[in-house]
Amino acid sequence: MTSEPTAAGPMMIGQPPRTRRQALGKTMWVGIWLLYLAGPVGQLLRVGASTTERIGGGLGLAAFVLSYFVVVFRHMWRKTTGPLMYAALALMLALSTALSWTLDFSWLVLFIFTSVACAVVLPWWQSRWAIPLVAALLLAVGARYPEIRGYYFFAYGLPALGSGFMMVGVQHLIRTTTELRAARQEVARLAANDERLRLARDLHDLLGHSLSLITLKSELAGRMLPGRPSDAARQIADIEQVSRQALVDVREAVTGYRRPRLAVELAGVRAALRTAGVEVTADPALEGEYRGLAADEEGALAWALREAVTNVIRHSGARHCELLLGEEWEADERHSLCLTVLDDGAGPPRTQHDGNGLSGLRERLSRAGGHLETGPAPSGRGFALRACVPLAAAPIGAVAAPETSPESVNDPA
Repeated sequence: MTSEPTAAGPMMIGQPPRTRRQALGKTMWVGIWLLYLAGPVGQLLRVGASTTERIGGGLGLAAFVLSYFVVVFRHMWRKTTGPLMYAALALMLALSTALSWTLDFSWLVLFIFTSVACAVVLPWWQSRWAIPLVAALLLAVGARYPEIRGYYFFAYGLPALGSGFMMVGVQHLIRTTTELRAARQEVARLAANDERLRLARDLHDLLGHSLSLITLKSELAGRMLPGRPSDAARQIADIEQVSRQALVDVREAVTGYRRPRLAVELAGVRAALRTAGVEVTADPALEGEYRGLAADEEGALAWALREAVTNVIRHSGARHCELLLGEEWEADERHSLCLTVLDDGAGPPRTQHDGNGLSGLRERLSRAGGHLETGPAPSGRGFALRACVPLAAAPIGAVAAPETSPESVNDPA
């Protein structure tokens, strides 16, 4: 699973800021909407405005902005609605009414901020009544100015009503996103816990009998010494055999626990290629599941994918990498699943000898009943790696990958 800070957007919508940089980004995003207060500020700075009007309007506007930030920032830090929030909303509504009534119709814009604040902090059963109430009060105050009666409903009333209910939808989306994020974390935690329980159960089943048998035979061998050394030697030989088998069983259990998967490796190689600046095109079939693909064969393909992409990053100098997966019928009529990795880099090395990575990969595929082919890419530029493993049955529910002919890897276009 992707960690949450990286999975979130740049503004971390629905999450409280964790660093000063994130808090600054959120503050700037909130503050940019204060540009809509240019009308009231311009009205205070106009020529002919009285000192009383400027002082009263400036103090009222400062108190309104302060209340707005109290509401927004408490909500940003996921504080629950309380008396302070209701008091701030009441103050914003009172200031919107008083300043709009006494100063100028440009102050009606304060009702829009109040409507949005109600949508942000109030629960739905309260905001669905508070937002129309704020819009109705705006229309009542705006009716005082006959010079705007022709358009103030559209200029102020509809934005107040629409912005409020739009913010209600945004808040619902944020809550849904937060719940989804929590659910994903819970699923990841449960999956990891299930794996730990599986490993603990397997180790208990494997070692419980073996260790008990070793303990019993050790006690028996101790009682046989020194009077019956030959019988004691046989018991010790049995102990050695049991301990060796227990070691083999533990290794198999751990190998099964750590067996790579194609889908998991695909996520890793995508991240590695992006980090290296290599554009990647991945076949959707890599994310599917093939019923006829055994665990050992899938593990071999996953190792092939990892090794091939490692070579692309380290040695090819490529700018693009293509990953393909498809079923093929081999010359001996075997049904195989083939992974093909193509790049547009420097191509095959001049020496014909495989490196340690490819040699180990050939051995791993051979143990799984598959084989490895390398050569120039079909386009004539770059390198192609093709790994095939036997497939017992046709895939069910898997996405079919574009087929690559056996000759397409080794023959340049």
